[in-house]
Amino acid sequence: MTLKPLADRVVVKPSAAEEKTKGGIIVPDTAKEKPVWGEVIATGPGKISDEGKLIPLEVKIGDKVLYGKYSGTEVTIDGEEVLIMRESDIFAIMPKK
Repeated sequence: MTLKPLADRVVVKPSAAEEKTKGGIIVPDTAKEKPVWGEVIATGPGKISDEGKLIPLEVKIGDKVLYGKYSGTEVTIDGEEVLIMRESDIFAIMPKK
């Protein structure tokens, strides 16, 4: 990844959309919902407070995160679809299994 986000922004690789339902029905492309979780693949240094101090990010590279359905900006980098969003657009870090 050659992209370096600024301030409190993170780059997230969205998870793959579900191909089948739990009952085994194949979902066509037009009916697939946007994923709401993905993996953080790049982070900025953090936000600068009003006092000029750096506030580090809580998320780190490799974290699986849950975010809003319409959060972030979709871009293609090196042929890969990713989302760039602020850390505040992330709702939760998913626990590691």
